Amino acid sequence: MKLFFIFSLIICSYVNFISASEDLYNSFISIDIREVDNGAIKIAIKDNIDVANQVTSAGSLALVSNYAKNDAFLISKLKGANYSIYGKTNLSEWANFRSFNSVSGWSSVGGQTINPYGMNRNPCGSSSGSAVAVASGMIDIAIGTETNGSISCPASVNGIVGMKPTVGLVSRNGIVPISASQDTAGPMGNSVAIVAKTLEVIAGKDPEDEATYYIPNNFKLTPDLDKNSLKGKRFGLLNSGMEDEEGKRLLDKAIKIIKSAGGEVVIIKDERVYPGEEELFLLLYEFKRDLEKYLKGADTPYKSLQSLIDFNNANKDMVMPHFNQEIFEASLEASSKHNEYKVSLKMINTVRYEFDQLLDQYDLDAFVGLTRNPAWEIVYEGGDSIAMDRQRSWGNGGFAAIAGYPHITLPLDEVDGLPAGLSFIGTKWTDISLLEYAATFERWNRRK
Repeated sequence: MKLFFIFSLIICSYVNFISASEDLYNSFISIDIREVDNGAIKIAIKDNIDVANQVTSAGSLALVSNYAKNDAFLISKLKGANYSIYGKTNLSEWANFRSFNSVSGWSSVGGQTINPYGMNRNPCGSSSGSAVAVASGMIDIAIGTETNGSISCPASVNGIVGMKPTVGLVSRNGIVPISASQDTAGPMGNSVAIVAKTLEVIAGKDPEDEATYYIPNNFKLTPDLDKNSLKGKRFGLLNSGMEDEEGKRLLDKAIKIIKSAGGEVVIIKDERVYPGEEELFLLLYEFKRDLEKYLKGADTPYKSLQSLIDFNNANKDMVMPHFNQEIFEASLEASSKHNEYKVSLKMINTVRYEFDQLLDQYDLDAFVGLTRNPAWEIVYEGGDSIAMDRQRSWGNGGFAAIAGYPHITLPLDEVDGLPAGLSFIGTKWTDISLLEYAATFERWNRRK
């Protein structure tokens, strides 16, 4: 009876909206063509963002009855700017924050999203469906969310543009959370121009999200994308990937383009130590607290993290066929360690200080580097961590994620037919500059 109940909910919620013939790579959970206005800009929305009268599942069978009462703040802004919601995209379940052995792009509601650039290639997560919907040509623009890498990585490995804004530039109101310290929504599109246009729409102060109060009063998100924004700028090279033959080739290409456009790439001595354990604790602590705030107002009987753990255990065959829920369980344990949490909050300030100090030391306008290594294989036995061990690996963006700083990635080149992206990463509120750098790089790269 329990299984029948769950499947009935799924069918009632989704089957009438699916247009599977177009969705060859399983990027969407639902498509509601009745809502599409032919005169509007079609946009896809990650299914952890509330759209009124539609289900917000976060990819979990536990939330298939969670019909949103109201639009998330950013959805209201999109609708007010002549954007039309085309559908809700698949994602890594719970935004890839359920298991240390998860498989990016898989959820118990949406199944497995596939990278369109190769058989059995991982789309990265957690905004996998949003990236693939754009990369496959179904849509020109989508919204994803990121805590650490969930916009930049899928954008890079699927060959599109992805913008992780400064935390606080875009309201998180109406989004299933992981961490108030690091969460943000952002646009993912097939060009820098449409990403910039969409970010301009969704950015702004929201009375329900305190982080947005700190947007500078003179902050105006209409960059001049037609000028040569690289000329005279200094970029610090993040050298992850330089030890790999293909990675070095990609970096050499990026350096050549920037120099051709009149910019300078500076070799820097980056001795920062990534605080992985401290960041993980921060996310574990904030996850239970922030998720339960969301669940309190959601249309679901599951109002606590413990109730979700119990649901997963009771429906293990459907919810946990490939990986378990160690992160959920660790979050429960971390939630009572208040003193440790205070220490982890200090870590954020340290990361910001070291980030800005490095920019100042070399008189840099931003950092530049490879976003992520090309897509790895989808491996269910052991998940992404096992699959990643089998191939080259590089990447940047973790420090920006912890600091809450902006990060844009755009296509650079391919490795064995698989896309690899380039990142421009800057300090707080340099979103406009990063968009301008990316737009200029995009134009020059197309000339090559």
